[in-house]
Amino acid sequence: MQKLRFSSVFWDFGGVITSSPFEAFSKFEIDNHLPKDFIRKVNSTNHKTNAWAKLEQSKISLDEFDELFKEESKSLGHEVKGGEVLNLLQGEVRPEMVRALDKLKSKNFKLACLTNNFNSGDKDLSALDDANKERMKIMNNFDHIIESKELGIRKPDLDFYIKALEITGADPKETIFLDDLGINLKPARELGMATIKVLDSNQALKKLTDLTPKAILRE
Repeated sequence: MQKLRFSSVFWDFGGVITSSPFEAFSKFEIDNHLPKDFIRKVNSTNHKTNAWAKLEQSKISLDEFDELFKEESKSLGHEVKGGEVLNLLQGEVRPEMVRALDKLKSKNFKLACLTNNFNSGDKDLSALDDANKERMKIMNNFDHIIESKELGIRKPDLDFYIKALEITGADPKETIFLDDLGINLKPARELGMATIKVLDSNQALKKLTDLTPKAILRE
């Protein structure tokens, strides 16, 4: 039997398994009379050292994030508390993506979730919060969960991907990585992975099907 080209699939969570938080960001901006994409602007300004980066690397607490994000947003023209933004992160689960994940698992693909997240304590804020039973059931399908809050580094830091490959034992040339942010895909490609930028479920699954035997997702 011919060996499959790909044997591992790495998945982002928010914006891939669940709907993108950017949709919630946009609604929040409209409701609060903020410029379009203002929250994304705050998150991308000084992206290696800002409040968001520090939270996802477990360098600050939720309370510290709340204040620091407020300061950063105010410096860009509009004051927004960090806690208000965190409340927008819970997207809706995409059942079709979960079915694809299940199918790949049944075909013995090595599966890993590569996610930027944060310690949410007893608050149901993080996409991987223990209190969220539906998400935890999904997470059980993964052989490995690679979290920025545990590693102390995050996507798109190249070391995050190198560590993920070390933990999973995956060959980058036999690995597909799905993420909704192009900036997070570039380091994966540099290491030899095939990448899929997720715009929506149908587009992503078509590309995933093209990269894997058709029987995997279209039986």
